Amino acid sequence: MGLLGTRTQESYYNQSQSKWSTNPNGVITTFTLTDVYFPTLTSLAKTDIRVFINGVEIDTVNYDYVTASSVLTFSGRTGNETVLLETTFAPIDGATLTVKERAAKENYGNYQYVSIRDIVNNFLISYVGEDKIIPKVRKADISFHAQRGLAELSYDILRSEKSQEIEIPPSLTMILPHDYINYIKLTWLDGSGLERMLYPQRKTSNPTTLLQDDDGNYLFDDTDGELLKGIPSDTWNKYKDRSGVTASNASRVDDDTDIDWRYNQGQRYGIEPEFAQENGFFFIDPVDGKIFFSSNMNGKTVTLKYISDTLGTEDEQQVHKLAEEALYKYIAYALLSTRINVPEYMVRRFKKERFAEMRKAKIRLSNLKSEELAQVMKGKSKFIK
Repeated sequence: MGLLGTRTQESYYNQSQSKWSTNPNGVITTFTLTDVYFPTLTSLAKTDIRVFINGVEIDTVNYDYVTASSVLTFSGRTGNETVLLETTFAPIDGATLTVKERAAKENYGNYQYVSIRDIVNNFLISYVGEDKIIPKVRKADISFHAQRGLAELSYDILRSEKSQEIEIPPSLTMILPHDYINYIKLTWLDGSGLERMLYPQRKTSNPTTLLQDDDGNYLFDDTDGELLKGIPSDTWNKYKDRSGVTASNASRVDDDTDIDWRYNQGQRYGIEPEFAQENGFFFIDPVDGKIFFSSNMNGKTVTLKYISDTLGTEDEQQVHKLAEEALYKYIAYALLSTRINVPEYMVRRFKKERFAEMRKAKIRLSNLKSEELAQVMKGKSKFIK
């Protein structure tokens, strides 16, 4: 059974503008979508559609969708008792059923950002022209410094944190994201949904292994004369094959590098905090572009939170409005400091203004709330003896 409809202005495909009337027994619970109104029908999944009855969105637990047959079936009414019948879960008699395909990107909260394209155009209007700070400049120069400024702001000021969550494979490695600059932290997910911190392993690495003959001489490729290299390194193989050694059981391994059990019996006055845990360890090989994990991380879900320069795609090239002025000052200073015949006092002025605006943006984006600070500092949530 197909549905009628037209495409809406929100880039959704509206699957019904007319009413679907159930029969008196209310048993119609299955509806078939058609490719007339859904050109991407063959690739649609349940998470790609939204279902409405009389304008009320239906919770996803109350219906099923089979991609192969394009069939939508109602199977519950939890939270939607006003528009779905109790026994059959069919829509109420005379109801209007609407199915929408989700937009490729729903920009919730996007109003707080300004695109780099608008930044460049606004700078041309405000700073460039006759009787203005910069009489003449190419738009390409502004775009270059705008992107450089956005990258610099991303490192220290903007909320450029990204994250990836994967399950660690038996290889105990994770590929670095394509836009990775530096990591913030790595965690693994426990059964309660809490993130447990992983610590960097500073006593091992994944060095480049050079192949040698029995006499210790280096081996070279006969074709191009390059040194032959072994993959992976012996260091990584030995570290990976430690059979799940962690800080909790390391005392049972004589050659463990993290904790030597012989010095645990009151023979030393302190302990390294980064090793006084059993969450696990990691180290990063920037040359190979991978993160290596200790063997107890096998099969666990790990989250990488990292810094990006926000220049990966055009949609990412945007700046928060609280830091918009800082980017304008950055561009102005960058342009003035690289041009000839610009008075030095003018360069110094915009250098100071750039510094002041970047500091102001950092304070604003710190998102400090007086009420939250008072709650933490005064300790109101606990008894003080």
